[in-house]
Amino acid sequence: MADVTQKITSKQLERYAKAYAQNPINQATEAAIMGVGIDQSTLNPATVKQHTFLFSDECKQGEPTNQRKSGRCWYFAALNSLRQMVMEKLNVESFEFSETHLYFYDKLEKANTFLENVIKTADRDLLDRETQLIFDATVYDGGYWNYFVPLCKKYGLVPKAAAPESFHSGESYMFTKQMDYRLKRSAMAIRKAKAEGAENKELRKLKDSALEEVYNIAVKSLGHPVTEFNFSYRDKDKKFHRLEKLTPLEFFEQYIGAEELDKRINLISDPRDLYPHGRVLELADARSVYEAAPAGGLNVPIEVLAEAVLASVKDGVPVWYACDVGKDIDRKLGILDKQLFNYDEVLPPIGEFTKAERFACGYSGATHAMNITGVDLDEAGKPLFWKVENSWGDDLGKKGTFSMSHEWFIEYTFEAIVDKKYIPEEYLKGLEEEAITIPPWDNLALSLCNH
Repeated sequence: MADVTQKITSKQLERYAKAYAQNPINQATEAAIMGVGIDQSTLNPATVKQHTFLFSDECKQGEPTNQRKSGRCWYFAALNSLRQMVMEKLNVESFEFSETHLYFYDKLEKANTFLENVIKTADRDLLDRETQLIFDATVYDGGYWNYFVPLCKKYGLVPKAAAPESFHSGESYMFTKQMDYRLKRSAMAIRKAKAEGAENKELRKLKDSALEEVYNIAVKSLGHPVTEFNFSYRDKDKKFHRLEKLTPLEFFEQYIGAEELDKRINLISDPRDLYPHGRVLELADARSVYEAAPAGGLNVPIEVLAEAVLASVKDGVPVWYACDVGKDIDRKLGILDKQLFNYDEVLPPIGEFTKAERFACGYSGATHAMNITGVDLDEAGKPLFWKVENSWGDDLGKKGTFSMSHEWFIEYTFEAIVDKKYIPEEYLKGLEEEAITIPPWDNLALSLCNH
């Protein structure tokens, strides 16, 4: 092989073309890939047949939900993980919380937190690393379970009928963009006022004006926030019921309760050897509600996380989890499986590229949150496949349900929310130790806040 220089030369291109032409596999697959794409050309039918969508252990699951063109998966999944409690108490076949109710307040709270962070860093250079990250995240859709809990405790929950979907709850781009536009203008005004000697009291007046604008846009896009509502339903026995004059907080406390949320712990499985297992990793200033604790979770090996998820599902309790949903997936079939596509047989093989390496370089990370609602166990009680409740409507998978191989789970799962009782004591001890603060530019923070 000739020496390779800094620039691409014509001799290199000739060599690449010759090597391509000499491999008959390239000729055989080129037309197929050009015609139907890489995935359809490499789909493994034997793997598809293994996904029967029958599971040995299942949790109760409601009707499919649909986040549409929005990044609200994290609280669709959170609400879906809790709704079986309401289904049991109301004796109904299905139930759906209002996602729009939380969406309204999440936008307002994120705007407040963004502006407080702007005030805190108003005298720093705009090219400062932390300042740039603050300006990159005003009222983004993504979030954590740790964002969801404070929102519930502060603003409660309501049935979907009390705060239904709107055009922009499911088409969030322009709605969020208009808020972002005004918030960044206000942020620059705050920085200018700070440079001119204004005190925090004056800066917060600018913040208040900006929040009023955000509220204005939210009402016009999502509807007025619910302060009191009535809820009518018919139970499994066809008996009619009406709940009258409930506040969102009353509904939350009556059907879920803060104690239920407090029992659930966020398990993180960082595949790198960067942070110790059995310690809480705290993601610096990552929060929606400003006065809430920062997002984070207890770092454990992926095998420990999987065992905790299994214990929960076997008890009939669904599990919120975050994964890298874009890898080895057929959305229409609803299958997540590392063996689903024969990429290496028709494309240059990947070779060794570990989960830790993929995470460290940003190729892989948590991009989506869903619910695990079932598992298919082998004769030894080991997971073969997992039943997954998604929030992409009923046109994908089996009416919104996906099937995930255990191998895929191990390779692409990074977070799960489980009751403390399913976590081994040796790891629970880490909850009593001081948290390890993760800088906002760490891939762990950048990954886990995007779903």
